[in-house]
Amino acid sequence: MEKQQGRWKRQMRWIKEGMKNFRLSLSFRVSLNYLRFFLINGIIFFFILGFLYVYEEMKPAKSVVEQMVVLLEKDEEKFVEYVVSEQPKNLAVFWKDGEELRRLYENGEENWLQSRYYFGHCLERRNGEWKLLIKDNQDVFRNGQKYEITFYYDVSDAVEKSSSFLRNASMIYLILTLFIIWESRRDNKRIFAPIKNLTDTARNLTVTNLHSERLPVRGTEKELRELTQVFNEMLDRLELSYESQKQFVSNASHELRTPIAVIQGYSRMLSRWGASDPEILNEAVEAIGDESKAMQELVEKLLFLSRHDRKTLKVQKDWFSMGEVVEDMVKETRIVTTNREIKASLIQNVSVYGDDQLLKQAIRVLIDNAIKYSDEGDTITIGCENKNGNCVLTVEDTGRGMKKEDVDHMFERFYRSDDIRGKIDGHGLGLSIARLIILAHAGTIKVRTQYTVGTSFTITIPRQRMAPHQPNGAK
Repeated sequence: MEKQQGRWKRQMRWIKEGMKNFRLSLSFRVSLNYLRFFLINGIIFFFILGFLYVYEEMKPAKSVVEQMVVLLEKDEEKFVEYVVSEQPKNLAVFWKDGEELRRLYENGEENWLQSRYYFGHCLERRNGEWKLLIKDNQDVFRNGQKYEITFYYDVSDAVEKSSSFLRNASMIYLILTLFIIWESRRDNKRIFAPIKNLTDTARNLTVTNLHSERLPVRGTEKELRELTQVFNEMLDRLELSYESQKQFVSNASHELRTPIAVIQGYSRMLSRWGASDPEILNEAVEAIGDESKAMQELVEKLLFLSRHDRKTLKVQKDWFSMGEVVEDMVKETRIVTTNREIKASLIQNVSVYGDDQLLKQAIRVLIDNAIKYSDEGDTITIGCENKNGNCVLTVEDTGRGMKKEDVDHMFERFYRSDDIRGKIDGHGLGLSIARLIILAHAGTIKVRTQYTVGTSFTITIPRQRMAPHQPNGAK
């Protein structure tokens, strides 16, 4: 017994697993929905049609009843003459006089009174046939007195005729329904072809064919055309993101290759002659220190970009005085840069809601670029203004400027123009990091430059209307 129960449980588990893996195709499910729609609406339609057919068949009997009511109100003898001459079929008339129920006329059904009527209708099966009886009570006024007359109709013939008609019509309707559904399968396959192509494309998609796998847009329906376009646009974004990531890794590897090679070269030099030659020892230590510092700066920039791309960059905003920050940076720049003229055009005390360390890093990038891309004796001007509550920062220099083709790519990661590559130190990440910081504060950055004349950067940090209330004496 226990073995049978265990076998039965295993079989039920296999059946459940099989049902989970069983999936009908989308085209077949649409066809099933068509079939359900036709069947439900067909049943409702034929039910209404049968009701209207029976109602139309009852109209002659209704007119006979109205004629009988008129004759009963005038003269009962004329009523008798009418029913004797006409002898309407499937009809019975009963006169209720007090508690007594008197039969005035009857032709057809013999068990009018024994049947159970619900809302004036009785549907029952007798001798293998369905019977539909209708009970109708009407008031008749004779000699100023009201009498209740009960009429009984037998409309079984009408029901039989309508059922025969509806049976034949429903068979034709069912055949037409199946034919329409069968023919619609071809249209369904054509309509859902883009979805199948999408599935096949997604299944075969790899990094090697990411640039070539696209779905055809022409020849599809409007809704599926939009789906196809969205899918192709998604593939375009994936390809662009993948290419950018690959280029990013390639550029980072290239930037790290040089300092690593220098450090390895000096380490081999130290292992051979450094211990006995103090001059070589000092040179190697200094070079290794410089290259390790450059590598550290590059790694920190890469980590910043990585945190930004992964949406994990923390921006700790608070109210602070941008004017004080700019003044401190002007003083620091004058101390470390003695061969450039550092000017402060206009420094106003502007309260800003943001991350002071990040904004200071962005300004430092612009100042360092102004120093690197200018010559001895050039002028660097730094300013901070309050314009309608917005903080406007400017960093201008009279250095070598940029060409138009360089301006279009200046904020790209690792981008460096050909005429300075290898001549001026840098990795090409500073401006892209500064731009990300400004955008994180809902700001804008504009550039004006002229080759061999100079460059001007203008940063606008808008007033944060939705920021917390500014405390008195914000730093």
